[in-house]
Amino acid sequence: MAHGVEPAEARRQAQALLERVGLGAHVAGRFPHEFSGGQRQRISIARALALHPRLLIADEAVSALDVSIQAQILKLLADLKEEMGLTMIFITHDLRVAGEIADEVIVMSKGHIVERGTPKDVLENPRDAYTRQLVESIAGTSLLGRLAA
Repeated sequence: MAHGVEPAEARRQAQALLERVGLGAHVAGRFPHEFSGGQRQRISIARALALHPRLLIADEAVSALDVSIQAQILKLLADLKEEMGLTMIFITHDLRVAGEIADEVIVMSKGHIVERGTPKDVLENPRDAYTRQLVESIAGTSLLGRLAA
């Protein structure tokens, strides 16, 4: 018995978390190499949620995933943020991703904040040269918009 939780209850909680992040409880017995990158990311999110956090720090949470899976994970994180009242620090090099999930965007260059504002302000009217370069590198398509299509 770990931390006062009976094994059966721990198993039930783990299965509920797997369901919540879009995986079936049936995957609980699988080995890590049997999961895709998107499934592994969902498992990482479930593991973080098991601690009932108020703050979730996601560092490059979707950078290694293809665009359609990125959109699914971003939607999951946005839903969790709203449903659980989570505060999230989302670290990314992709301003398009930041624009999809953030309430506020902070752009850093060489360890210093060079721009800060709402996603709309930063993406539509970047003031700093580095931010302008990042914005210019973004394709015009919304990631979450792909889910609706």
